[in-house]
Amino acid sequence: MASWPILSVTTFLPLVGVLFLMALRGDDEAAKRNARWVALWTTLVTFALSLMLVWRFDPSTADFQFVEKARWLGGYASYHMGVDGISLPLIILTTAIMPFCIIASWESVQKRVKEYMIAFLVLETLMIGTFSALDLVLFYLFFEAGLIPMFLIIGIWGGTRRVYASFKFFLYTLAGSVLMLLAIMAMYWNAGTTDIPALMKHGFPHGLQTWAWLAFFASFAVKMPMWPVHTWLPDAHVEAPTAGSVILAAILLKMGGYGFLRFSLPMFPLASADFAPLVFALSVVAIIYTSLVALMQEDIKKLIAYSSVAHMGFVTMGIFAVTSQGVGGGIFQMVSHGIVSGALFLCVGVVYDRMHTREIAAYGGLVERMPLYAAAFMVFTMANVGLPGTSGFVGEFLTLIGTFKINIPVATLATLGVILSAAYALWLYRKVIFGKLEKPSLINIQDLNYREIVVLAPLVVLTILFGVYPKPVLDMSSVSVEALIANYNQAVGGKKTAAIQFLVRD
Repeated sequence: MASWPILSVTTFLPLVGVLFLMALRGDDEAAKRNARWVALWTTLVTFALSLMLVWRFDPSTADFQFVEKARWLGGYASYHMGVDGISLPLIILTTAIMPFCIIASWESVQKRVKEYMIAFLVLETLMIGTFSALDLVLFYLFFEAGLIPMFLIIGIWGGTRRVYASFKFFLYTLAGSVLMLLAIMAMYWNAGTTDIPALMKHGFPHGLQTWAWLAFFASFAVKMPMWPVHTWLPDAHVEAPTAGSVILAAILLKMGGYGFLRFSLPMFPLASADFAPLVFALSVVAIIYTSLVALMQEDIKKLIAYSSVAHMGFVTMGIFAVTSQGVGGGIFQMVSHGIVSGALFLCVGVVYDRMHTREIAAYGGLVERMPLYAAAFMVFTMANVGLPGTSGFVGEFLTLIGTFKINIPVATLATLGVILSAAYALWLYRKVIFGKLEKPSLINIQDLNYREIVVLAPLVVLTILFGVYPKPVLDMSSVSVEALIANYNQAVGGKKTAAIQFLVRD
């Protein structure tokens, strides 16, 4: 496709910014300012390059594009990169969110600014690499290495219980990934390759599919996170700095959903069909239970963190329905949730910078002093609820339709989650924004400044634009989704046909 390695350049460009940052000396205000500008320009150029991927991407084919391949590790693995309609939306989401994270940290992060920016740029490379890797070993390295900068971001720049939260995050996600490593070894021994496109065509034995599916599921379920392995997320969100929460909610959670689409369904279709009822059950519990838990929260960040678990329940439900609406809706929901939840955490950061508390009870009547903030927060709250006209509606609606075709009780129960999300989101909005402005500490609170408007305004536009016109995202992924579903149905259908013939013969 491309005459130059555009995908590798996009992936590793943030590391060039890291080299510039490491060359900076001193810890005075000028050095801090330079570090911020270097990080911002690096993320903006990376985003511009990723838009070239969109411009040159051909959505009419399900094949991998911008493919780069080179021998690596003595031939046991290869440096193999490429994107399709499933991974490209998530790469664009990653590169688009990063500049907002840098701008959001402009004033709130004052200690070790250079190191903070280095951690974010390294994390950006690892996230893009995770979505671009077409070799199992390469994927595993990117996937796991992303733990390290996030662990440092929470552990160094987080809140009072940051060490506890960062270790809990690290241990939970690492435990699941050790099982995935064992499954990768078993797959290599069976297929003789770690090449992902080749493995997608390789028919693994049913028994191996079952164990490999469970091993990959252990890793991806923690990353999503699915109930009941979600308990690390609220702690990580509460203690992480604002930009850390944004990346965690907007990008890192999506790696689990991407893993299901890239590995579980195409490589282990028989096991995916066997375990679909389990995924449906866990998804419904996540949607209803965590919505009820969100209703009881006193901390704004914890409430939004639990709402993320509920929204990821819609994604897993849609993916394992394996219908075009379910899978397409799951991908759209991941993109939409990335924008909306990232924006909600940015909104929390705005008031936290002014008040230094996230307690819901500490706020009230903000609409009188912060009308611009109230308007932006309202758009994101409505998108979180799934109001028609916002991006949140499209993803939830499609996943529910896709599931309804397969399993009516599951879709009906999941619809309760939409009602519950309205309950906790509107309750939060009423408590924080409306009511009487009685608390003395809020009397002189300032509305959004220019920097905060620059961060929130584009996200407001995207939330409404994708709610009214979701075509760009859906079209980008539609052919890849149809190919995935066709291969899955062929594998599962072939197994059913063989079983029927066996029974008839007997």
